Amino acid sequence: MTFVNLSLLAGAAMIAVPIVLHLIMRQQPRRVEFPALRFIQKQHDVNQRRLRLRHLLLLLLRMLAIAFLAFALARPSMKLSGGALGSQEAPVAAAMLFDTAPRMGYRQDNQTRLEAAQEMGLWLLAQLPRESQFAVLDARPGPAAFQADRGAAVERIERLEPAADAQPMPVALEEALRLLQKSGLSRKEVYLFTDLSRGGWPEGANNVLRQRMSELPDVTFYVIDVGATEPSNSALGELRLSGEVLSNRSPLSLGVEVSRRGTVDQRSVELYLLDSERNPQKRSEQSISLGPGESQEIVFRLGSLEVGTHQGLVRIVGQDGLAADDVRYFTVEVRPAWRVLIAAPEPADRYAVYLGESLAPETFRQRGQARYDCRVVSLEALASQSLEGFAAVFVLDPTPQPPAVWKKLRDYAADGHGVAVFLGRNAMPIDSFHHPLAQEVLAGKPLRQARAPAGDVALAPTDYQHPILRVFREHAGSVPWDAFPVFRYWQLSEPAEGVGVVLPYSDGRPAILERPVGTGRVLTMTTPISDRPNQDAWNLLPVGEAWPFVILANETASYLVGSAEQQLNYLAGQPAMIHLDGDQKRRTFLLTAPGDLQFSLTADLKQNVLVVTSTDQAGNYRLQAGGRAEGVERGFSVNLAMDQTRLDRVNEQQLGKFFEPRDYRLARTTEQLERDVSTARVGRELFPSLIVIVALLLGMEYVLANRFYRKQ
Repeated sequence: MTFVNLSLLAGAAMIAVPIVLHLIMRQQPRRVEFPALRFIQKQHDVNQRRLRLRHLLLLLLRMLAIAFLAFALARPSMKLSGGALGSQEAPVAAAMLFDTAPRMGYRQDNQTRLEAAQEMGLWLLAQLPRESQFAVLDARPGPAAFQADRGAAVERIERLEPAADAQPMPVALEEALRLLQKSGLSRKEVYLFTDLSRGGWPEGANNVLRQRMSELPDVTFYVIDVGATEPSNSALGELRLSGEVLSNRSPLSLGVEVSRRGTVDQRSVELYLLDSERNPQKRSEQSISLGPGESQEIVFRLGSLEVGTHQGLVRIVGQDGLAADDVRYFTVEVRPAWRVLIAAPEPADRYAVYLGESLAPETFRQRGQARYDCRVVSLEALASQSLEGFAAVFVLDPTPQPPAVWKKLRDYAADGHGVAVFLGRNAMPIDSFHHPLAQEVLAGKPLRQARAPAGDVALAPTDYQHPILRVFREHAGSVPWDAFPVFRYWQLSEPAEGVGVVLPYSDGRPAILERPVGTGRVLTMTTPISDRPNQDAWNLLPVGEAWPFVILANETASYLVGSAEQQLNYLAGQPAMIHLDGDQKRRTFLLTAPGDLQFSLTADLKQNVLVVTSTDQAGNYRLQAGGRAEGVERGFSVNLAMDQTRLDRVNEQQLGKFFEPRDYRLARTTEQLERDVSTARVGRELFPSLIVIVALLLGMEYVLANRFYRKQ
């Protein structure tokens, strides 16, 4: 508790006045002569006690009235929450944090939420005491600093813009507290301007914030809500592409979910591709009608795309409250069908039939739609077979190979390609697979054959993070791996350094292992994929209705040729990593970002990769090197994360969890904010309540005094 006029508490000494008056004005009893003196004496004693009690009660009321009046004039204030109490005009260290996520661009009453926050911020800045320290922060990643003066803070507020890679509010708030910790002023205040959208307050984002709040117990928190309580908006979800790197024999499929908030709305969704001059050309359009809270999946399909990089966008036609979620960008690369070499024992065609039909089915080959161009050779021909021009090599159930073949496979992988080796019954004698050159390719030394004749061992994915298994993630519980048992497989020695398990068996032993070799990779599978269903089969993986095997084979091939790991579509703020072809030895690239901003970038030719870190704008990015005729042209796209455009809000209870165990003050108008700031700085003033008590005491004193002193 603090006092505005502490000296006036001395007025409480005036309680001596009623005491003196009480002693002077004591009523003297009247003398009455009466024969029955004994009765008079008894009545006298009763009157004396009654008078004494009445006088003491009046004395107490007068003393209390004077004491409460002095207390009220001293203007006491009660501290209700964190923060230092003091004068309203004492300087403060104020951190003004603005949520600048793209969702703050939602327009209501002809004003975006960010513009409403700027208006409130400028008003607040004008109210802050002189000699205060000002820091204007937004949600962009990066260190914070105090502005030089009030004018610089005004300019900073006026120049705020939405940020495509905005941080969650608890993370940005932690940075604001770190800055306030450096201030020497005793009073510290944080003003957070936000629309309270759920995307800005993700669960589990306040662990570091709590630690920082515990280090600054006297900071006062103000949350200024500028959000729309009932937004009306149509939005596009994330684009789902059939692939980011495609064969020119494969169609492109784009799926997107359209959702609606607010009233019923009918919209058209259009698909555009950029032409050679970077102008958007409409390729397809669909119309949908959605009610409040409804969503609908729409799918666009494109075929006959030429070899090269293709960029485009999907957008909702028309305007609504938030434009940032009305468009999604995409980039795909179209390449010729990947040439894949399959080496197998004689008869090679019989050994390769399951893998070949999975990668390039006969019907697809006849229609010219197969993604892979598979060539089958015998293991004996592998030594003389040139590997140039092949995107990946599969070695099925190999027999002992000369060291020169293992060296050839090692050099091929080290140059950035993919190799897969499927060990089977022909891996005998095993000593030949222990040769040092063989061990530079394989994941480990084959030691012995493990048998499971009961058929109780099968492939059993436990982690779907690897690109080969990612496609199974949505169907993890429904893939019938048990229907395709493995009866025999090779146990390997301790894996070589850097080897990781991609897929285990149900007994915990590894089924597929990956080993990095140079800039490429080698997959080793410990059971074959070429056995026919007979009594001596090592497994039943590729036979019958083996759709899991078909998917696994295609995803394995996609990973080995590099299409699965080539990412061309990113979220804002993510570094883009573009893998370059081995024959494209270009060191310098020209990057054209959205808005036609251009930068020069240098590629890492050792890793054949180009890294782009300036991805803070949504849109299509273009990379060029060399001339138009013989040059290289690549690209990638950047989209907003879904949390950046979510408009559903957190409630006060959910918001309070981010500040626990501290309190915060929530305001929606300048009047509420002004009242909250005044209360926090000088506390809750007790003057009104004390004056009421004084009035009640004086009234009681008046009534009792008139009654006690009336003439007998």
